[in-house]
Amino acid sequence: MTRWIGFVHNGEPGFGRLDGERIEVCEGDLFGENRSTGQVLALAEVSVGLPCRPSKMIALWNNFGALMEKQGLSRPEAPLFLTKPANTFRPSGAAVAVPEAAGRALYEGELGIVIGKTARDLTEEEAAGHVFGFTCVNDVTASAILKADASFTQWTRAKGLDGFGPFGPVIATGLDPAALTVRTLVNGRERQNFPIGDMLIPVPRLVAQLSQGMTLEPGDVIACGTSVGSGPTPKGATVEVVIEGIGTLSNRFD
Repeated sequence: MTRWIGFVHNGEPGFGRLDGERIEVCEGDLFGENRSTGQVLALAEVSVGLPCRPSKMIALWNNFGALMEKQGLSRPEAPLFLTKPANTFRPSGAAVAVPEAAGRALYEGELGIVIGKTARDLTEEEAAGHVFGFTCVNDVTASAILKADASFTQWTRAKGLDGFGPFGPVIATGLDPAALTVRTLVNGRERQNFPIGDMLIPVPRLVAQLSQGMTLEPGDVIACGTSVGSGPTPKGATVEVVIEGIGTLSNRFD
């Protein structure tokens, strides 16, 4: 398993392999040719950045059995999703300012799939070869905006505010997603704990279906959807999304 991290050191952005508290600095293309520079930095010496720069984040709805049953929904035949723009992206450790008009920000701990190769119209068998690795996502929602207009549910606006799509702290490769568990903590108290094995559309099928007619670019993130336990974030609270093997995505919401 390799854990790739983005960082800023002495004002310069970079990326490398994270091993414990040490970063082996690399150069080149994260999703193509890259090599070690020979430089090693302590994690404490850097500011953690985004592990990649997606062209888009695709966020799933109704993709876990437990939440489907709780809400009385039917199993979707194809992925139900929206896209989150680049202004929503924030790294682990960044504070997120919640506008007053947004009401409370709802946390949603999720697994993120990171695409490694340009993909379109894939078969399910081809899809695994286009997955680079996995990350942690908090798919934040502005509760006051979502259903403010009875004529139109505002998914994109409610989930598209600045900082409402933090992900990281790393991209981990070599993991079996079906064996992972997502935990979400608010001010240290566990609010979500659910297995990725409960996903209605497993990773290869999900990537293949999303690629039908829509090009997935290297670095794009697919937020796999959340399960039971999502809820409001108190002002000033810290939300942590924890996935063993990947790490902890931590952000304060002011």
